[in-house]
Amino acid sequence: MQWSLVGLCRKVVFESPHWRPRAPVLRESRLITAGTLNFNHLDRLSRFFSCCWSTVLARRDGPTMASASAYFNHLPSRASDMQPHHLCIPFASVATRCTEALNTKCMDTSNIREKAVDDDIYANPAARGIWFPHVYKNSTHRDGAIYENMNLRKEWFDVDITDRTETLLEPAMLSKATEECSYDLGYCLFHFPRHMLQFFSVTLACCPVSNAPLQLYGYIAVRDLRDWMLNYVVNHSRDNPIFVQQGSLIEMTGPKRAIDMVSPVLIEFDMRIKNGEQEKDDLELIDGAFAFRDQWPCKSTKHRINGKYGAIDISLAYIEHAVEATIEISISEVHMDFSLSLSSYIYVLEYEEISLFNGTIGQSCGQGRFVVAVMMDTVMLLKFKVGNDNVVRYRTFKAKQHGSESRKIKLHFATFSVKVTWSTI
Repeated sequence: MQWSLVGLCRKVVFESPHWRPRAPVLRESRLITAGTLNFNHLDRLSRFFSCCWSTVLARRDGPTMASASAYFNHLPSRASDMQPHHLCIPFASVATRCTEALNTKCMDTSNIREKAVDDDIYANPAARGIWFPHVYKNSTHRDGAIYENMNLRKEWFDVDITDRTETLLEPAMLSKATEECSYDLGYCLFHFPRHMLQFFSVTLACCPVSNAPLQLYGYIAVRDLRDWMLNYVVNHSRDNPIFVQQGSLIEMTGPKRAIDMVSPVLIEFDMRIKNGEQEKDDLELIDGAFAFRDQWPCKSTKHRINGKYGAIDISLAYIEHAVEATIEISISEVHMDFSLSLSSYIYVLEYEEISLFNGTIGQSCGQGRFVVAVMMDTVMLLKFKVGNDNVVRYRTFKAKQHGSESRKIKLHFATFSVKVTWSTI
């Protein structure tokens, strides 16, 4: 049986770019014999080529520009501009569709119910579209099993699992044009968009401990090709846990910078339920690691991670030829307390929402920094839902390789300043 190098690298190496700045691109690849190569071999080969040619791997196709609009309902549908949709089915080794009832058994504890979820959850149409990632065996962190897992080390030969350092790379590192930049039709010919991974939401899917709000802490982090360090998507300390009820969103604190998806990424997690004064009394929610290899343009998919005392849903998507958007919000001239909900809408075959902030504002402040992956030449929309009357305002920003844009929203009780900085990675 013969395989093309394109196939072996799962469309990562030598795939013909579509978005290209008037430059000849290699369109052919020699055929080689796969022989007895298994999936792990292909995965390692993919990451090897990614390391060697990381600067030329970004597909360079920029879809037809979507016009900006101040209202989400008027955002253009780009379905006619897209190629036929790919079959969006995750690799079997990455995520498996479950057809049996979830049966999470828990220890006999006075405050724990008998089941995490009802037996007919998979018969419920609302449960469709949930995928179950293959969590590595012996990948738990608290007991140190992941650090002694030789099979995991062999598969991720270029990653030091024992290094728990947070990524040192900052967002917007290439927001300003450099001396190497040259432009054609407004596009930089030196810095290209990259394939990226975007988290849309993290949800407490089910928990048998209590129907009341729970105190959760812990982290979900991603390691990617850029430095293989931990890039936290969720990170809450035990001293400052969050209160979450079953079915509610878990506040995302990251990522710190955009997540590169030129090659597969490793997602690690360790989240716990605070259950007393001492840490030894806390309950394990989820603990382990899995690989995310899906490199197909697809709407966000929900992946459920099952644990001893419940389950977490994470919704994420692979974003083709994307750039990094760093969103900064500052609030001034505050005359009264008010609620604020901030969301970002980005295009992934259709526009989908990312919840950035939800809370109460009582004084002038900055609301931190949010990093989002946005497909090149599409429009990112920011939605502000303000006050008890649910006043809604929209601001749109067109994705580009370098530069920044600012907008203002002035209401009678506060003024909002928004700055979006664009960068390649």
